[in-house]
Amino acid sequence: MFDALKQFVEELVGGHTAERHFDETDHRLAAVALLVHAMQIDGTIEDTEKAMLAELVRERYGLDARDAATLVAEAEEKNAEAVDLYSFTSVLKRALDDEHRQEVVKMLWRIVYADGNVHEFEDNLVWRVAELIGVSSRDRIRIRKEVEGDIGQD
Repeated sequence: MFDALKQFVEELVGGHTAERHFDETDHRLAAVALLVHAMQIDGTIEDTEKAMLAELVRERYGLDARDAATLVAEAEEKNAEAVDLYSFTSVLKRALDDEHRQEVVKMLWRIVYADGNVHEFEDNLVWRVAELIGVSSRDRIRIRKEVEGDIGQD
């Protein structure tokens, strides 16, 4: 309802809303917004993080480069508008089963490790997201070790 009111007001004042390709209830948009947040939270965005984000979006969601770029752009907008993590985590908790929520945590760890440096803000973000989407501490730590192991094998 808030979105409808917002759109109505924007139309009244002559503003144009950009056409969205991914609905706010789309778990992909919520997950990628969290990945964008993870990429930005330490204050620097490295090329390796951008490349990892693009790879994860294409790989995980089977999107071509154009659709992946659209999803990332819309996720960046949603992240910039967000005041907390709940708007994203609530969508994920409702839409995904445990296995797929763990996959979101794995994607977060992959973004965190993309620049080779784990910042305390990034670590804390993954912990908070995991808690909010119902991924146990045990699973979060196991997934982190899996990602660390994958990096060590490169």
